[in-house]
Amino acid sequence: MTPVTSRILTGDSRNLLTSIQSESVQCCVTSPPYWGLRDYDHPAQIGSEPSPVEYVRNLTEVFREVRRALRKDGTLWLNVGDGYARNGGTGNCGPNAVVANTKKLIQRRNCKVPDCWGLKDRDLMGLPWRVAFALQEDGWILRSRITWIKKTAMPESVRNRPTNATEDVFLMTKTITYYYDASAVREPTGANLRNCWAIGPDTNGSSGHPAAFPRDLARRCILLGSRPGDVILDPFAGSGTTGAAARELERESILIELNPEYSKISKRRMGHVVQARLGS
Repeated sequence: MTPVTSRILTGDSRNLLTSIQSESVQCCVTSPPYWGLRDYDHPAQIGSEPSPVEYVRNLTEVFREVRRALRKDGTLWLNVGDGYARNGGTGNCGPNAVVANTKKLIQRRNCKVPDCWGLKDRDLMGLPWRVAFALQEDGWILRSRITWIKKTAMPESVRNRPTNATEDVFLMTKTITYYYDASAVREPTGANLRNCWAIGPDTNGSSGHPAAFPRDLARRCILLGSRPGDVILDPFAGSGTTGAAARELERESILIELNPEYSKISKRRMGHVVQARLGS
C-alpha cells in the first residue's frame, strides 16, 4: 500500500490556501480560533480582531478559498465556538483574566461590549450561527448543525445561567450533490447517525496546544466525508489533530498553521502516527 502523505504549511491560511489546486481536496475538517478567547502569539492571528464583525469577515474570506479548493462533491466540517459580549472584570480582575492563556490585549477588549448586532452587556453573541449564515450567503450550502456534547466540559463559576457543555459543528457543502458515507458511522442500534455527538477529550494526554479538539471528533467527520486516499484539509491546524486522524484513516492531509511552534508539534505528531502504524 502506498503510504499517505501529510503536507504541513506554516503561515497565514489566507495566503497559503491560494497555492492549493482547485478541486483537489475532498474534505475540510477544522476549528478556527474563537473570537476574543486566546492569544496565539502572532500579529496576524484570526480571533484577535477589534470587532466580531471583522472576525466573521475574515473567516468568510478563508472559507471562500477552501470552497475553491474543494472537489465538487466535497464537504466542510466546521467547529466554531461562541462567546459573550462582555464577561465582566477589568485589569487583573474578572473571568477574562483567568481564561486559558488570554493576554492583556484581548482581556481589555473583552471588557467592552462590541458595537454591533445590537449586543448588550452579557449577551451571548451567537457567533457560530453568524459565521454559518455569512458562509451561506457567500455560496456555501448549510446542510446540518451537529451539537457536540462535551463529556468533560470545563467548569464555570456562573450562578445565573447553565454551564456551557456543548459546541456547534456545521456540515456545509459546495453543491447539492456531495459525498457522505452514511454507513461509516452509525448509532449503536445501527440507525442513521443523529446530529448530537457525545465526545470526550483525547485519552493520550495533551497535544501541546491550549485548544485542541478531540481526535474522535475529527475522525468521525473524516469517515463520513471521505474515502481512503482522499485529501483532507485543515486551514487552522493547531497541533495537527485533523492530520493525525486523517493519517490513521489512510487519508492524505494538508495542514496550515500560523504559529511555527504548533507546526513543529504537528510534524512530531505525524511522525508518531507513522511509527504507530508501522508497529501495528
